[in-house]
Amino acid sequence: MAQLWGGRFTKETDQLVYRFNASISFDRKLFAQDVEGSMAHVRMLAKQGILIEEETTRILEGLRGILTDVESGKLEITDEYEDIHSFVEANLIDRIGDAGKKLHTGRSRNDQVALDMKLYTRQEVLEIDGLLEALLEALLSLMENNLETYMPGFTHLQKAQPITLAHHLGAYFEMFKRDRQRLGDIYKRMNYCPLGAGALAGTTYPLDRSYTAQLLDFDGPTLNSMDSVADRDYLIELLSAMATIMMHLSRFCEEIIIWNSNEYRFVELDDAYSTGSSIMPQKKNPDIAELVRGKTGRVYGALISILTTMKGIPLAYNKDMQEDKELTFDAIDTTKGCIALFTGMLETMKFRPAVMRESAMKGFTNATDAADYLVNHGVPFRDAHSIIGELVLYCIDRDKAIDALSLEELKAISPVFEQDIYDAVSLETCVNKRTTIGAPGPAAMKEVIRINREYLMEGKRDE
Repeated sequence: MAQLWGGRFTKETDQLVYRFNASISFDRKLFAQDVEGSMAHVRMLAKQGILIEEETTRILEGLRGILTDVESGKLEITDEYEDIHSFVEANLIDRIGDAGKKLHTGRSRNDQVALDMKLYTRQEVLEIDGLLEALLEALLSLMENNLETYMPGFTHLQKAQPITLAHHLGAYFEMFKRDRQRLGDIYKRMNYCPLGAGALAGTTYPLDRSYTAQLLDFDGPTLNSMDSVADRDYLIELLSAMATIMMHLSRFCEEIIIWNSNEYRFVELDDAYSTGSSIMPQKKNPDIAELVRGKTGRVYGALISILTTMKGIPLAYNKDMQEDKELTFDAIDTTKGCIALFTGMLETMKFRPAVMRESAMKGFTNATDAADYLVNHGVPFRDAHSIIGELVLYCIDRDKAIDALSLEELKAISPVFEQDIYDAVSLETCVNKRTTIGAPGPAAMKEVIRINREYLMEGKRDE
């Protein structure tokens, strides 16, 4: 078919070149946004007297008809069109005649695609935020129900100090909360309308860009026409935010995979989020957790790809920028799918409190508290550290926990130990006496849960 830009050319584009250049195979995803932006543009043109009332009515009715027919399946978006803009405009002209040719007055495909992509991205930011909110709700519920579920805390994958499951999950709550905050920042920064920037230098038509921005729920028009069509920072920011979300999911998945192993047995995954082996009947594999972990690299790749694409592009628009779409669409779909699946896996996962507690008791996680006991009884910290190191070595040789030793055994290593050492190194004491905000003690955790519950409620009130 004839191209919208064909007047300058004397022969048809080579078909291989045409297919390489065309974007309809993926930018059809922007169909609804393209129609929405076109309708706002037409209303603005009418307000400014650039279109008469009859033309405005016919164009708007034509656009609504195209939107309805595509959504119902009556009209198919096919590859005979170069891009989604060509599809909409060509079908409009077919339906209403010459009035449809005025749709493109005062705009370029450069500012048109910039608008479409912003409208699409803006909506996806809200959808990702909603998925994260659901994940945070699931996490907070688990935190509320596991204030006394004791487990080992780790550094270097070595048992370090006793904590609670609520405290461990709370670390991920903070991560995903920051992810939501990043999305909110991106939304605010990107919410300016590029339509009316033209190809790069605006237009001589008396457009009211503020009115167009208002119709489309933007905070205002962009302030530089070259930057308007050359800007993809908001996509880079979104891809960076999604890469961070995926990193957080991947870290959590890695822990779940470890906790699900035969050696740890901290959790049991629901059958709906596991698979078996084709040859080993005893296996129950954490495939969803592994896939989320694996798909993290896919989102990272999208971020690196767009950064590489944009790094050498001079102002203003260049065709390289067409590469922003496929990778962004894929990264958004991947991230949304992973958040949703992870939330389902988390909500159906069963924890094993008794196994977690036993692991904490056998891992010398109370060694620091034993050292603190000695310090509180007048032993210098460095000497206390050495004494407890000797005590741990003694326990390892005899396959015993610190609190399983007799008082005589303890006194043989340090005469400072008395009967109250057993209470001092119990899991409950080790956790409960840590009362500063952010620590795993129940009083501190309840306050954090209250703060985070209020945070989630504020978000609902703002909607």
